[in-house]
Amino acid sequence: MSRDLGPRRPRRLVRSALVAASLTASSLTAGGCVVVHGEREVLPAATRAEAAKALRQFTTAYNKADQAYDSSLDAGRTTGAFADIDRARLKAGRANNPGGNPRHTPLELTDARFTIPKKAGWPRWFLADAAGNKGGEARWLLVFTRSGLEDAWRVAYLTLVAPGDVPEFKTDKDGWAEAVPANSAGLAVPPGGLSQGYATYLKDGGDAFAGGTHTSKWRAERAKAAKRPGLVTQYIDEPLTGGAYAPLALRTADGGALVFFSTHHYEKQTAHPGASVPPPADDVLALTKGEIKQSLTMEFVSNEVALAPAKGGGKVSVLGRIQGLTSAQGG
Repeated sequence: MSRDLGPRRPRRLVRSALVAASLTASSLTAGGCVVVHGEREVLPAATRAEAAKALRQFTTAYNKADQAYDSSLDAGRTTGAFADIDRARLKAGRANNPGGNPRHTPLELTDARFTIPKKAGWPRWFLADAAGNKGGEARWLLVFTRSGLEDAWRVAYLTLVAPGDVPEFKTDKDGWAEAVPANSAGLAVPPGGLSQGYATYLKDGGDAFAGGTHTSKWRAERAKAAKRPGLVTQYIDEPLTGGAYAPLALRTADGGALVFFSTHHYEKQTAHPGASVPPPADDVLALTKGEIKQSLTMEFVSNEVALAPAKGGGKVSVLGRIQGLTSAQGG
């Protein structure tokens, strides 16, 4: 499933360093008690073997959950925006197919490449970039995170991008990448500001984001759908940045950053008097509370990946976006 492309350090040494850095040890010396804080050590988030194992474990759990339409089977391998999207998809699938997924085809991820940053403290995380048997030629980008040594690696972000859109990352002499802080001031938009910036752009437009499928084209599609005969559609976009939804960024070779971030969206369809809301699909109905009379409000969670250039280097490009309905309310 995987292919290790980066330079290696002796596996035993890396594993020992990771374990040592995650413990707090104390020793007595002539001068008294010395405390070594592991959370302050700058170390690779994982060994490459551990990253490959995490990818295999996720894929196995994901396939079991997809086949049974049972979110409990991969709940321990997902978190954040991707967990919200995956859980709702499985809930809707099970409501409409209690016996499981009749169209299940196991996901296969091959040619995996791992970009692992060195950093201090928790959470620690890494990027897996793989080819999949679904999604055409697109590369699958999965961001794994964990908050402690005893935690399982979980996928917080999953997006698909064109093969040529995956950038070259900045790495040190040992092949480890550089994590970019959320408040980094050296980018066109800091990672911590992308979620709010994107939500604002979708509402008002602006020049922070380059045109494309997930920016100018999406705004145009929304504008077209906003007013149709007998129906009005309203949109609300919100940032999503706390906890497991926090943005994660890797330094690219050109000084910019590849940033993964989340957003929260609402879409309300309201029928004019004498008209009705178009009948929603079965998967939407499965997540809908209340009776749909004159309106339907749908709630979505989205996870995006974007290239943020160095300050003065141009606009932010949104490379990929996966969005999922998480709930709906009739009215």
